[in-house]
Amino acid sequence: MEVTSYRPETASVITYVSKWKKRIPYIIAYGVLGLTTLPIILMYLWLLLSSFSKQMKYGFIPVHFTLENWKFLWMNVEHGGGTLPSIWTATWNSFIFSSTLTILEVIIGVMAGYVLARIEFPGRQALMKTTLLLHAFPSVALLIAVYYILNFMGLFDSLWGVVLVKTALQIPMTAWIVKGFFDDVSWDVEWAGLIDGCNRLKVWFTIVLPLIKPGIAAISIFSFLSGWSEFLLLYTFILSDENVTLSSYLQRLISDPNLVNYGLLSAVSLFYMLPVLLFFIFTQKSLMQVSVGGGKSV
Repeated sequence: MEVTSYRPETASVITYVSKWKKRIPYIIAYGVLGLTTLPIILMYLWLLLSSFSKQMKYGFIPVHFTLENWKFLWMNVEHGGGTLPSIWTATWNSFIFSSTLTILEVIIGVMAGYVLARIEFPGRQALMKTTLLLHAFPSVALLIAVYYILNFMGLFDSLWGVVLVKTALQIPMTAWIVKGFFDDVSWDVEWAGLIDGCNRLKVWFTIVLPLIKPGIAAISIFSFLSGWSEFLLLYTFILSDENVTLSSYLQRLISDPNLVNYGLLSAVSLFYMLPVLLFFIFTQKSLMQVSVGGGKSV
């Protein structure tokens, strides 16, 4: 009977092949992700190169480095026979709009979510079933009605008026999401606080809210990003230069297709995205800790 001798080379080859077989699913997954994200990466790269060049040869090769496209940072831009408002005014208005929207949405959404999760009241089931339906209405379908309401209240061409409209449109979804987090908090936690002598409000504020901090962080981030990227409502109901936001500022740059300065447009677009990127970098840790609840029945 012939005995096969042990060869270290054969064992190493088998080990090498086995490792590569284990890596194949990861290679395929990263390959698919790379192919799907490549157009987005190229888009951002084109914006960056275009913002620092006088022109793009063949549409994608930058020619002549320049800072001319970034002059909007220190002076008002002449465009289409007129002068655009200061970019810093638009930035401040965008920040005020997004921050106010976030504060209102978080406060109202957290209170509404707690009520839906914990308190029994007439019509609760019907309200729960129609919450998502209210969020499904597109903003464009409500523009005429919103115009009459804002005009009647004297809030047309006012950031505060658009903040109220945007908040009202987003509260249903926010309340639904927050309700899921409250559902994951055990009733025993609240009962323990009530037995210790705390009233319902104190239990909610000092015991329950700290337990859903990841949920509050998530809706805060999404609310701010939603406000920062809002365009339709602001474009429709804001007319004056002193109330212009960055999204409307960008629209003015492309209002006339024959006068579009793509270098300037690229620079302003990068400036518009920069706060969002920084905001995401500093808040991604909170987003990674979020596990959305809501699996329980209502």
